[in-house]
Amino acid sequence: MKKAMYVLVQCTWGVLQTVLGFLHFLVYLRCPHFWYHGAVVTRWENKASVSLGLFVFVTDDLPYYDRVKETMSRQQLADRLLVHEYGHTIQSLLLGPMYLILMGIPSTIWGFWPGLQRRRKKEQLSYFSFFTEKWANALGEMVTKQPSMGQLVID
Repeated sequence: MKKAMYVLVQCTWGVLQTVLGFLHFLVYLRCPHFWYHGAVVTRWENKASVSLGLFVFVTDDLPYYDRVKETMSRQQLADRLLVHEYGHTIQSLLLGPMYLILMGIPSTIWGFWPGLQRRRKKEQLSYFSFFTEKWANALGEMVTKQPSMGQLVID
């Protein structure tokens, strides 16, 4: 019942980001997919991960694995990233049509703006310290009861 409600709300209240996610899903149809707590997860070769409503796209590359290989396995890191991205889908459930404005745009700027990338690297700031990412970690952990990315420094 919970999964059915999750899908229903993502396809109504979160319709904008779910439609965008579905279009991405069609583009990456040949990639591996699986269900995770009601979300459709696609493993892709992109270096970044993104959540769009009902759809989650996680990197198969894990370009920052070298920074944590002493403390966790590649699978543990992939699992933590999935919990984090799933947290973004919960944000979508809560914020509905405001998700892309309140979470998507700030998160994209925080992640890809060259000046912010340099600052994170110089000051060894965790990408996950930004409010959108910290909240996604907390929500993902609360719902799945699994650890997320914490304050991992990936830059």
